[in-house]
Amino acid sequence: MLVLAQISDLHLDGTPRATERAERVLDHLRGLPGRLDALLVTGDIADHGAESEYKEAARLLFTDAPWPVLTCPGNHDARGPYRTGLLDEPASDAPVNRAHRVGGTEVLMLDSLLPGSDEGRLDEETYTWLKDRLGALNGRTPVILSFHHHPVAMHHPRLDTWRLRHPEPLADLVSRHPEIVALIVGHAHTPAATTFAGRPLVVGPGVASTLRLPWEGEGLVDLDAPVGLAFHVLDDARRLTTHFRVV
Repeated sequence: MLVLAQISDLHLDGTPRATERAERVLDHLRGLPGRLDALLVTGDIADHGAESEYKEAARLLFTDAPWPVLTCPGNHDARGPYRTGLLDEPASDAPVNRAHRVGGTEVLMLDSLLPGSDEGRLDEETYTWLKDRLGALNGRTPVILSFHHHPVAMHHPRLDTWRLRHPEPLADLVSRHPEIVALIVGHAHTPAATTFAGRPLVVGPGVASTLRLPWEGEGLVDLDAPVGLAFHVLDDARRLTTHFRVV
């Protein structure tokens, strides 16, 4: 059994509010009496893409972390500072795609950043990387895909203008690879569950704020809502169960 925690959309900006909310959820996770196999951080780690924001993120996420921390960029992130400040790598504008073996599962963190846009895109370099990785696994290993932008409608008139562009190639790829057991994304600032290409698609809640749905009142986000997180459990039958929590 695999147990993954997920946090998303920290929007660290150097303010005490953003730092406190991130610290709150990370302190909660570190204080759990049971084990976690990894922590997924699904984008919008920084609010302005500044290197200083990523250095703060690195301190919060990686210092004394008792589990692997797996990250991917979101639309507020910037690849150069993300690499230098968070990953301690040379700056580059190439997509930040990473493969992680967690237990017996391959977790593929994909870069859906479309620079200059709130919308997302998986570009050709990312698709090539993903196809090569799946080919190397040869269908023998369960795979979870994780990235920032939701590839299906969330039924919010503004949010759905910021979704993943042209998700059809991803849907085709997923449908041809039964070893892909689930997709885990962020971006929407609301916990949600649906399907994509016949597989579970789970949207993690936001740390910085919570989206107001059209029937919940005016204003795009609720800044006073509790911090949200998710726990994803993949069992031996390759079934994904997700639990949502607030702290």
